[in-house]
Amino acid sequence: MGYKSLQACIADLEKNNHLIRIKEEVDPYLQMAAIHLRVFEHEGPAILFENVKGSKFPAVSNLFGTLDRSRFIFRDTLDKIKTLVDIKNDPIKAIKHPFKYANTALTALSALPMKVGKGAPVNFGRTDISELPQIVNWPMDGGPFVTMPQVYTEDADLPGIMNANLGMYRIQLGGNDYVQNQEIGLHYQLHRGIGVHQTKANAKGQPLKVSIFVGGPPAHPVAAVMPLPEGLSEMTFAGALGNRRFRYFYDDEGFCISADADFVITGTVMPMENKAEGPFGDHLGYYSLKHPFPLLKVHNVYHRKDAIWSFTVVGRPPQEDTSFGALIHEITGSAIPKEIPGLHAVNAVDAAGVHPLLFAIGSERYTPYVKERRPQEIITIANHILGKGQLSLAKYLFIAAKEDDPNLNVNDIGGFLKHILQRIDLTRDLHFHTRTTIDTLDYSGDGLNTGSKVAITVAGEIKRELWNELPANFNLPRPFNKYKMVMPGVLAVEVPKNIRTSDMPLMLEILQEHLGEADLSGMPLMVLCNDAEFTAQSINNFVWVTFTRSNPSHDIYGINSFTEHKHWGCTGPLIIDALIKPHHAPVLEKDPAIEKLVDAMGVKGGALEGII
Repeated sequence: MGYKSLQACIADLEKNNHLIRIKEEVDPYLQMAAIHLRVFEHEGPAILFENVKGSKFPAVSNLFGTLDRSRFIFRDTLDKIKTLVDIKNDPIKAIKHPFKYANTALTALSALPMKVGKGAPVNFGRTDISELPQIVNWPMDGGPFVTMPQVYTEDADLPGIMNANLGMYRIQLGGNDYVQNQEIGLHYQLHRGIGVHQTKANAKGQPLKVSIFVGGPPAHPVAAVMPLPEGLSEMTFAGALGNRRFRYFYDDEGFCISADADFVITGTVMPMENKAEGPFGDHLGYYSLKHPFPLLKVHNVYHRKDAIWSFTVVGRPPQEDTSFGALIHEITGSAIPKEIPGLHAVNAVDAAGVHPLLFAIGSERYTPYVKERRPQEIITIANHILGKGQLSLAKYLFIAAKEDDPNLNVNDIGGFLKHILQRIDLTRDLHFHTRTTIDTLDYSGDGLNTGSKVAITVAGEIKRELWNELPANFNLPRPFNKYKMVMPGVLAVEVPKNIRTSDMPLMLEILQEHLGEADLSGMPLMVLCNDAEFTAQSINNFVWVTFTRSNPSHDIYGINSFTEHKHWGCTGPLIIDALIKPHHAPVLEKDPAIEKLVDAMGVKGGALEGII
């Protein structure tokens, strides 16, 4: 059976040793986030904070901190949901095997949203924004944020719940120039459903009505982050996943209210009315900076009698949203590959911040009658991927041909990159897209939402043996005195701190002069970085540094590079400038004093004893 509320889920988790209670008072300024981060790092349980400083409401986090816990929460419905998504992609299956899918069809029918009376639990009481837990995650954050919201909007042309959008977009509750309790910030990025709704409302000169749900059955926040196939409603999905129909009603002002939520904030966004939102420590591992975003004018804040505030903490992966991603992949699995002909697998690499780096495997079948194989069909597939919803925000796309290695795995970062580097033809295989859109949170480009992309398409036989270590006679010129192998074929090269961005053309000339005649076939990739030791320490460090700190059109260079008929290439090695640049956002760093407080909670007798 599905959970009727967040409280029912918490009780079940506690009964089965998936949750701990922290009874002592905790500070929502940095301390709660630090506790969450430490518990998540140790794959610990969900956390119920019973006594939040400055608020009468308790809070819970880390509900989805491990994939096993998510599987436990949805143990009665997960297999049925996988089948529903499978049928959506191939309806013929249900026709061919009606008895096999009969139970699933009943699940889908029972998931239709249910309109209820206004006596729902969430209508118990009203409060103010300032009374909610004012949780600040990182030292430079612009204020407290809602980090696990479900933001509901309706289509001005097609009103009603079946055409509505439920998404997870961060909400700033205070700070900056917001009028306390009257205004909050609504931040959403490119390719989000709410953007379509606001565009339509703006065109009509109407305010956009927004309802922000917090808490409720755990299926609801999962539905808000799901990249659902077109035509499948988030509210329907929430009902099917939670084995309980999504219950709702409209308040006296016409706002849709989730009847099972713990809190609902209602408000309106007026056309073209914005205020500065941010900074905010985000999932790329940096702060997203202060920018104008839609201003939400608060109407009401509803809550249920036993309301619990649900939150998470975002930062450099892996974090709880990583586990969300694992759950999404488990549910949707083959959905995206089935939507793009010839695509077998795709992975938005979490360790690189998701959007900066994609790995994909496609078929290469265009000219099977030609002995020498080269990228053709996978270039077409790459273009399709980069035009597909949120995948279009990627900066780097590496795509390989399945025929070269049927066992190639997009989730094996090191193995996949080795496959690419063994086969890449640097004179042919790089395809750039310039002056285009990238992730709103990515500051490696030359403006907000603005940057470039490169598709690296690789097919054919192995062309080189990669160096596992540097040859005895290898050296680099001054000032490049520190360098270290990251993995076979990849060298991290540290650039001294006194080298400025304006000096980089000269630095590249020095490298070209020194390496132009050398045989470097075993090392097809060099990464210029601020700290070679850190970059080479792990494959996760390498992909995070390399792909979050570079803009392909501006930061890819090569030894013996050329441009021929507008196509750029080099004989190698390829050089990626992954230095931190003046226009980049600051890296997230923890507060040492707060970390000591968390350390103390892990000693004998402390609330986190045996967990951290």
